[in-house]
Amino acid sequence: MRKLKNSELGRIEVEEFKKVAKIPLIIILDNIRSLNNIGSVFRTSDAFLVEKIYLCGITAKPPHKEIHKTALGATESVDWEYVEDALKLIHELRDNQIKIASIEQTENSTLLQDFTIEPGQKYAIIFGNEVKGVQQKHVSVSDYCIEIPQYGTKHSLNISVSCGIVLWDLFKKMKL
Repeated sequence: MRKLKNSELGRIEVEEFKKVAKIPLIIILDNIRSLNNIGSVFRTSDAFLVEKIYLCGITAKPPHKEIHKTALGATESVDWEYVEDALKLIHELRDNQIKIASIEQTENSTLLQDFTIEPGQKYAIIFGNEVKGVQQKHVSVSDYCIEIPQYGTKHSLNISVSCGIVLWDLFKKMKL
Protein backbone atom coordinates (compact mmCIF):
# COMPACT_ATOMS: atom_id res chain seq x y z
CA MET A 1 0.00 0.00 0.00
CA ARG A 2 0.98 3.57 -0.62
CA LYS A 3 -0.33 6.61 1.19
CA LEU A 4 -2.22 8.92 -1.19
CA LYS A 5 -1.05 12.44 -1.84
CA ASN A 6 -3.50 15.29 -1.26
CA SER A 7 -3.63 15.84 -5.03
CA GLU A 8 -4.91 12.26 -5.46
CA LEU A 9 -7.82 12.54 -3.02
CA GLY A 10 -10.26 14.14 -5.47
CA ARG A 11 -11.39 16.85 -3.07
CA ILE A 12 -13.91 19.32 -4.40
CA GLU A 13 -13.65 23.10 -4.16
CA VAL A 14 -15.89 25.13 -1.86
CA GLU A 15 -18.15 26.39 -4.66
CA GLU A 16 -18.73 22.86 -5.90
CA PHE A 17 -19.36 21.66 -2.32
CA LYS A 18 -22.10 24.26 -1.92
CA LYS A 19 -23.89 22.74 -4.96
CA VAL A 20 -23.56 19.09 -3.89
CA ALA A 21 -26.66 17.42 -2.44
CA LYS A 22 -26.48 17.32 1.35
CA ILE A 23 -27.90 14.77 3.75
CA PRO A 24 -31.14 15.97 5.40
CA LEU A 25 -29.40 16.82 8.65
CA ILE A 26 -28.96 20.03 10.64
CA ILE A 27 -26.70 20.42 13.67
CA ILE A 28 -27.51 22.68 16.59
CA LEU A 29 -24.54 23.55 18.80
CA ASP A 30 -25.87 25.04 22.03
CA ASN A 31 -23.56 26.75 24.51
CA ILE A 32 -20.37 25.08 23.31
CA ARG A 33 -17.41 26.62 25.13
CA SER A 34 -14.46 25.15 23.25
CA LEU A 35 -13.54 26.91 20.03
CA ASN A 36 -11.60 23.81 18.99
CA ASN A 37 -14.73 21.68 19.41
CA ILE A 38 -16.71 24.12 17.27
CA GLY A 39 -14.08 23.97 14.53
CA SER A 40 -13.98 20.19 14.70
CA VAL A 41 -17.76 19.98 14.27
CA PHE A 42 -17.50 22.18 11.18
CA ARG A 43 -14.79 19.94 9.70
CA THR A 44 -16.76 16.75 10.41
CA SER A 45 -19.92 18.34 9.01
CA ASP A 46 -18.05 19.11 5.79
CA ALA A 47 -16.86 15.50 5.55
CA PHE A 48 -20.38 14.08 5.89
CA LEU A 49 -22.29 16.69 3.83
CA VAL A 50 -24.35 18.19 6.64
CA GLU A 51 -26.93 20.69 5.41
CA LYS A 52 -26.40 23.39 8.05
CA ILE A 53 -25.02 24.19 11.49
CA TYR A 54 -26.77 26.53 13.92
CA LEU A 55 -24.60 28.12 16.59
CA CYS A 56 -26.61 29.08 19.67
CA GLY A 57 -26.15 30.70 23.07
CA ILE A 58 -22.51 31.27 24.04
CA THR A 59 -21.21 29.22 21.09
CA ALA A 60 -18.62 31.36 19.29
CA LYS A 61 -19.00 32.28 15.64
CA PRO A 62 -16.49 32.33 12.79
CA PRO A 63 -14.29 33.98 11.86
CA HIS A 64 -12.09 33.12 14.81
CA LYS A 65 -8.49 31.93 14.82
CA GLU A 66 -9.13 29.06 17.24
CA ILE A 67 -12.18 27.81 15.30
CA HIS A 68 -10.24 28.03 12.04
CA LYS A 69 -7.36 25.99 13.51
CA THR A 70 -9.52 22.85 13.68
CA ALA A 71 -12.10 23.68 10.98
CA LEU A 72 -9.40 24.07 8.32
CA GLY A 73 -11.68 26.15 6.09
CA ALA A 74 -14.92 24.22 6.70
CA THR A 75 -16.53 27.42 8.02
CA GLU A 76 -16.44 28.55 4.39
CA SER A 77 -17.97 25.37 2.94
CA VAL A 78 -20.63 24.40 5.51
CA ASP A 79 -23.68 26.65 5.72
CA TRP A 80 -24.08 28.09 9.22
CA GLU A 81 -26.04 30.69 11.13
CA TYR A 82 -25.97 32.15 14.63
CA VAL A 83 -29.29 32.08 16.52
CA GLU A 84 -29.09 33.18 20.15
CA ASP A 85 -32.17 31.33 21.44
CA ALA A 86 -31.90 27.59 20.73
CA LEU A 87 -35.38 26.85 22.10
CA LYS A 88 -36.99 29.33 19.71
CA LEU A 89 -34.99 27.78 16.86
CA ILE A 90 -36.08 24.27 17.84
CA HIS A 91 -39.74 25.32 17.75
CA GLU A 92 -39.25 26.96 14.32
CA LEU A 93 -37.62 23.82 12.96
CA ARG A 94 -40.40 21.63 14.36
CA ASP A 95 -42.97 23.94 12.77
CA ASN A 96 -41.22 23.15 9.47
CA GLN A 97 -41.67 19.39 10.01
CA ILE A 98 -38.05 18.81 11.02
CA LYS A 99 -37.61 16.09 13.67
CA ILE A 100 -35.47 17.10 16.65
CA ALA A 101 -33.05 14.71 18.35
CA SER A 102 -30.99 15.54 21.41
CA ILE A 103 -27.71 13.67 21.70
CA GLU A 104 -27.95 12.93 25.39
CA GLN A 105 -28.22 10.21 28.02
CA THR A 106 -31.85 10.20 29.16
CA GLU A 107 -34.55 7.90 30.43
CA ASN A 108 -35.82 5.86 27.50
CA SER A 109 -33.17 7.18 25.12
CA THR A 110 -32.59 5.28 21.88
CA LEU A 111 -29.15 3.79 21.44
CA LEU A 112 -27.51 5.20 18.33
CA GLN A 113 -27.26 1.83 16.61
CA ASP A 114 -31.00 1.27 17.15
CA PHE A 115 -32.10 4.67 15.83
CA THR A 116 -33.88 4.34 12.50
CA ILE A 117 -34.22 7.03 9.89
CA GLU A 118 -37.60 7.76 8.32
CA PRO A 119 -37.09 8.04 4.54
CA GLY A 120 -37.56 11.60 3.31
CA GLN A 121 -37.50 13.05 6.84
CA LYS A 122 -35.17 15.91 7.78
CA TYR A 123 -33.56 15.88 11.23
CA ALA A 124 -31.89 18.40 13.51
CA ILE A 125 -29.54 17.06 16.17
CA ILE A 126 -28.63 19.01 19.28
CA PHE A 127 -25.23 18.87 20.95
CA GLY A 128 -25.04 20.66 24.29
CA ASN A 129 -22.49 22.19 26.59
CA GLU A 130 -19.34 20.19 27.29
CA VAL A 131 -20.08 19.99 31.04
CA LYS A 132 -23.86 20.23 31.38
CA GLY A 133 -24.92 18.55 28.14
CA VAL A 134 -28.15 19.35 26.31
CA GLN A 135 -30.42 21.58 28.41
CA GLN A 136 -33.46 19.83 29.89
CA LYS A 137 -35.81 22.32 28.22
CA HIS A 138 -34.40 21.20 24.85
CA VAL A 139 -34.55 17.52 25.76
CA SER A 140 -38.20 18.02 26.78
CA VAL A 141 -39.24 19.27 23.33
CA SER A 142 -37.14 16.78 21.37
CA ASP A 143 -38.78 14.07 19.29
CA TYR A 144 -35.93 11.70 20.15
CA CYS A 145 -33.02 11.39 22.52
CA ILE A 146 -30.16 9.43 21.02
CA GLU A 147 -27.49 7.95 23.24
CA ILE A 148 -24.05 6.77 22.19
CA PRO A 149 -23.47 3.51 24.05
CA GLN A 150 -20.39 3.50 26.26
CA TYR A 151 -19.03 0.48 28.07
CA GLY A 152 -16.03 1.74 30.03
CA THR A 153 -15.66 3.58 33.31
CA LYS A 154 -16.41 7.03 31.87
CA HIS A 155 -19.92 8.24 31.07
CA SER A 156 -19.23 10.94 28.52
CA LEU A 157 -17.33 11.71 25.34
CA ASN A 158 -15.88 14.94 24.05
CA ILE A 159 -18.43 16.75 21.86
CA SER A 160 -16.21 16.58 18.78
CA VAL A 161 -15.85 12.81 19.25
CA SER A 162 -19.60 12.46 19.84
CA CYS A 163 -20.31 14.47 16.73
CA GLY A 164 -18.02 12.30 14.62
CA ILE A 165 -19.63 9.09 15.85
CA VAL A 166 -23.20 10.35 15.40
CA LEU A 167 -22.61 11.93 11.99
CA TRP A 168 -20.91 8.83 10.60
CA ASP A 169 -23.77 6.63 11.79
CA LEU A 170 -26.52 8.94 10.48
CA PHE A 171 -24.65 9.54 7.21
CA LYS A 172 -24.52 5.79 6.57
CA LYS A 173 -28.23 5.44 7.36
CA MET A 174 -29.23 8.42 5.23
CA LYS A 175 -27.06 7.57 2.22
CA LEU A 176 -28.25 3.93 1.95
